[in-house]
Amino acid sequence: MAKEELNSILPIEEQGTSEFVDCKEASSISCVLQKEVEEKVDNLDLDEPPDLPECTKKKKKKSKSKKKKELPEQTDPPSIPIVELFPSGEFPEGEIQQYKDDNLWRTTSEEKRELERLEKPIYNSVRRAAEVHRQVRKYIKGILKPGMLMIDLCETLENTVRKLISENSLQAGIAFPTGCSLNWVAAHWTPNSGDKTVLQYDDVMKLDFGTHVDGHIVDCAFTVAFNPMFDPLLEASREATNTGIKESGIDVRLCDVGAAIQEVMESYEVDINGKVFQVKSIRNLNGHSIGCYQIHAGKSVPIVKGGEQTKMEEGEFFAIETFASTGKGYVREDLECSHYMKNFDAGHIPLRLPRAKQLLATINKNFSTLAFCRRYLDRLGETKYLMALKNLSDAGIVQPYPPLCDIKGSYVSQFEHTILLRPTCKEVISRGDDY
Repeated sequence: MAKEELNSILPIEEQGTSEFVDCKEASSISCVLQKEVEEKVDNLDLDEPPDLPECTKKKKKKSKSKKKKELPEQTDPPSIPIVELFPSGEFPEGEIQQYKDDNLWRTTSEEKRELERLEKPIYNSVRRAAEVHRQVRKYIKGILKPGMLMIDLCETLENTVRKLISENSLQAGIAFPTGCSLNWVAAHWTPNSGDKTVLQYDDVMKLDFGTHVDGHIVDCAFTVAFNPMFDPLLEASREATNTGIKESGIDVRLCDVGAAIQEVMESYEVDINGKVFQVKSIRNLNGHSIGCYQIHAGKSVPIVKGGEQTKMEEGEFFAIETFASTGKGYVREDLECSHYMKNFDAGHIPLRLPRAKQLLATINKNFSTLAFCRRYLDRLGETKYLMALKNLSDAGIVQPYPPLCDIKGSYVSQFEHTILLRPTCKEVISRGDDY
């Protein structure tokens, strides 16, 4: 461009003849031209040539915006699977608590760190399940209100879990039925199909649900009470659970955890409609160890003193859960059964009823040894299965888990977290901002 201007200025047209200027004039002209060329070069946009068409400029801007594209955020209500929110495939770590006393050395042990690196796929699976639990309970807490049908509440929660965890047969999904036990019912109650129970303002509801990825289970629960009168009751079980988590560790005796829990729990009292109640730990309910596809893996974590001398071990998962009661502090089985689970150690048992064989095939395919409820069988299209279910229970293949109740008129609260005793530290897998 600059070269074309130079050629057009140097020749001088005079009376039809073309002559060239002398050396002095040419020198002065060349100085002027040089300045003009330098000014034009200085004004050029070196990042983007001025002659580029507009479409090209827009494309460049678009490519820059693609690089700056942020990760997707969860919708409200939640609908984006967790794996899409964390495209790296790495899921958030839970709360880390350091070991103490004789286990302090583990924190810096290179050998123990290497053991953790080998277990990373398992840790990542259970963290994915925990992140689903956190996001689902956050959403449910936002929509809970008196007047809701309990069955609607459970189905909303469970459908949200299925979406976020990318439910895939036995690879990922719901670990056990949603417990939404009310008032004196401590655990194992969920509405069967057709149930019309409505959540009331003065109800104390334990919301206990589980998620799993590759059989690695997160068991976590909290209590909802709209009436602030029940706050001390909720605080008792929340603090007792946190105490149980704090006291847990490698080589810790289960009975010592139970004693610490009871001490904190029974330091609370609650005033209900003018009557003061001493809060009690429910002595025949426990936390428990968790195995792969096995919600109760054999060890029990008591919530009162005088329990087992058995010790916690490295690599174990535990559900630390506590139940605070204004009643007797002792539960019994009552009400209509909704929860069932195939016995983990059940071998081959011959069955006579064809319907029982068919139902067992459905259970093996969809739940294996994970707990299920009658609503889940209804959802799979099973009908008229109660006799077959009883036959499986009588044969010892399936275990029924009826609701567990304290005395009528009492109130029970519950809080629960899943912890992992890693080689170098203790991780509270299900910890969230809420509790």
